[in-house]
Amino acid sequence: MSLQPSRISAPWRGVIAHYRERITLTSSVPPVTLLEGNTPLIPAPALAAILGGGFELYLKYEGLNPTGSFKDRGMTAAMTQAVADGARAVICASTGNTAASAAAYAARAGLKCVVLVPDGKIAAGKLAGALSYGAQVISINGSFDDGLRMVREATQRAPIALVNSINPARLQGQKTAAFEVCDVLGDAPDWLCLPVGNAGNITAYWLGFQEYFNDHVVSNRPQLLGAQAAGSAPIVLGHVVEHPETIATAIRIGNPARWHEAATALEESDGQIYAVSDDEILHAYQLVARHEGVFCEPSSAAGLAGLAKALREGKINLHGKRVVAVLTGHGLKDPDTAIRLSATPQIIEPKIEALLARLDL
Repeated sequence: MSLQPSRISAPWRGVIAHYRERITLTSSVPPVTLLEGNTPLIPAPALAAILGGGFELYLKYEGLNPTGSFKDRGMTAAMTQAVADGARAVICASTGNTAASAAAYAARAGLKCVVLVPDGKIAAGKLAGALSYGAQVISINGSFDDGLRMVREATQRAPIALVNSINPARLQGQKTAAFEVCDVLGDAPDWLCLPVGNAGNITAYWLGFQEYFNDHVVSNRPQLLGAQAAGSAPIVLGHVVEHPETIATAIRIGNPARWHEAATALEESDGQIYAVSDDEILHAYQLVARHEGVFCEPSSAAGLAGLAKALREGKINLHGKRVVAVLTGHGLKDPDTAIRLSATPQIIEPKIEALLARLDL
């Protein structure tokens, strides 16, 4: 008997193709896609137990997108729209993940890509991606907020398209993550926890949940729990942070472009937002890797850190609830932090006795 290979009846074609009727874009060109999306929703029972138990916890692992972060969802939409508009070049300011994503999708589309990054404030894995995909990377002696101001002005004075999250097409792509969460669970979760930097992602998730709810695809909408790094928490503090500082480089932003929309999403969802210290972020970062086997970048763990803080301080009751924590980027985006926090590898002679002597069983 000969065995026939199994066939995938409906291969994934990317978020635009899968959710085409829900994404507002010019349809005159094929999607610029790297088959982003369809990332796993991983049950995290061990982590839920550590946090106090009594609730279901899932991890939306966006680090498995093509360039290792959730930014690819928005970038496929922004780059497709740029091509439809006849753009020949794109530009963005970035703390790292947007830079890598824009560079990859621009390469896919055959467009020139320019990215501005804060000098010395970008993790190695993100810089490596942007450079490898062929972008023109320009470091500035300033913050992300300075860079965003510059690229906005550049698009007014030069023939170049802006692909930061202030581009509405970005939100159209990023809202598909909310659709996927609901599609897998069969309804919306009770709570969604996520990091907040430039605030495009929390805005996009709420846009997606609202759309599914209004169209009666789901019966409820989640409460949102956002987390900002304590050294970069303008929404929590209620004012711009002039010199944001945190180890969580992806959310080191002092004046979020989507501040107003994020505040609206938090209010409409009866949500909460917390400032979490770098130590709290790193603790959550290590917990999720060591107890669930999921490796995310430090910034991604901010949402979990915020969840842990809310539970510790008695601010929320999750008994019997279903919670989704969004892990926005892969751990290999910031390998230096992972190595710095880990024990130095042991060196032994190539002998079995030496190995057995070191085993701690």
